[in-house]
Amino acid sequence: MNSANKFRKLSSSASLSSLTTITSRNFSMPASSSSSSLAAAALKKNNNNNNKNNNIAAAFQLSPRLDGLDKPTVWHEFSPLANEHNAVNLGQGFPDWDPPSFAIEAMMQSTDPKYGRNANQYARSYAHLPLAHVLAEDYSQRWNRSIDPTTEIATAVGCTNALYCALQGMISPGEEVLLFEPAFDVYIAQTKMAGGTPKYVPLRRKDASTAVDPDADATRQTSNAAFTLNLEELENAITEKTKVMIINSPHNPTGKMFSMEELTKIAEIVERHPQLTVISDEVYEHIVFDEVNSPHISFASIDHMYDRTLTLSSSGKTFSATGWKVGWAVGPPHLTKAVSAVQQWVNFSVPTPNQDAIALCLAHAREPYQGYDSFYKWIAAEYKRKRSLLADALITANMDPIVPDGGFFIMADTSKLKFPQSYREEITPAMPSNPMPRDWALSRWMTKVVGVTAIPPSAFYDTKTIHLAQNMLRFAYCKGDDTILKAHERFREYFD
Repeated sequence: MNSANKFRKLSSSASLSSLTTITSRNFSMPASSSSSSLAAAALKKNNNNNNKNNNIAAAFQLSPRLDGLDKPTVWHEFSPLANEHNAVNLGQGFPDWDPPSFAIEAMMQSTDPKYGRNANQYARSYAHLPLAHVLAEDYSQRWNRSIDPTTEIATAVGCTNALYCALQGMISPGEEVLLFEPAFDVYIAQTKMAGGTPKYVPLRRKDASTAVDPDADATRQTSNAAFTLNLEELENAITEKTKVMIINSPHNPTGKMFSMEELTKIAEIVERHPQLTVISDEVYEHIVFDEVNSPHISFASIDHMYDRTLTLSSSGKTFSATGWKVGWAVGPPHLTKAVSAVQQWVNFSVPTPNQDAIALCLAHAREPYQGYDSFYKWIAAEYKRKRSLLADALITANMDPIVPDGGFFIMADTSKLKFPQSYREEITPAMPSNPMPRDWALSRWMTKVVGVTAIPPSAFYDTKTIHLAQNMLRFAYCKGDDTILKAHERFREYFD
């Protein structure tokens, strides 16, 4: 390399080195300071935005009609508690098995164009006609009257949605809805959301010696006899503001089925109060265990009651497809209109494939199944068998099952059980009263210590009558045999 080139290379290196040094000295620190300033400004802006958002959130208020309805419920408390403690969950009432194969096939047919069901677009708001026709056939035969599928059938997204629409269409602010306690908590919440006032008439417990289950041990009391309605108390609860009475048979959570004698006497009371309409919730209508001595009777079939009654039911419990959410209302046009008039402005119609599949299922359910005269006979026999499995398990845990005559829940008398008083002193967001009711605390103890979860029925009572639930728990037997037997084993391990 000659001297000139060598000098240029050294000069270039020196210049680069100098530039790096200058950059480092003159720009590094200011750059760092600038980044910090930018970060601080961004943080300040973010904090201001958060404060603004917090102020907006603090200023926002839910509608007054939701007062008390936005708090956690019994379901929010006990399902997570069961998961946390790996307990056998016999609380929430949904089957833990799939629908029958004919139901799965029906859903496939409803959605696949090759079957020509044309069920992938909106249904008419009142009801998908194929389903309305099947329902009209069934109820016409059962009630010995002609049901018009176009005006006397309204479908909904499950029975809960049908009830919501009905109450929104029937109740004005300040009017009363009469409920039999223990009352499914949805009845109470939906009455309040419609601006109504719930009024309560409790089913009273009778002494266990008054009735037994003919198919079980003589010490087992039946729900029909255990829970009775005081008719004088019922009529005294009715005022000029009482607009609706909700009857639930088979009854959740007790499993009671109202007899013809009881329903006839209730009908006589209804006739004396012309402002009163009956909503009859019959979602467990096919899960009955003694059709001779304790058949399911629709209130609408009682003399002079059809024009006063809106009958609700659904497919979820019958076909073990609670997620399909297809329910319906059956009654005179002036009452089904209360459902359809609200429905058309809420979700317009029920998903058409679901309705179409249930139409096929209802037709199939009439046919012989698994050696029984119909699917309905088979499902009732299955639940009766599971009822016995759970009743035996409860006896192992020193509880007295009140054997249900319908549905898939057992109320158990827990008065013999002892547990630490400290559980009564706990406070949870969902508990219905303070101090914590005995049944609520007992269920928490049983979940944490024994490893089995039940639902405390105090969730289904008004605070004035919550004491009636203190010695009871509700258990569900709409579970696989393995689940029920696992609960039995845990009871045996703890109580033996």
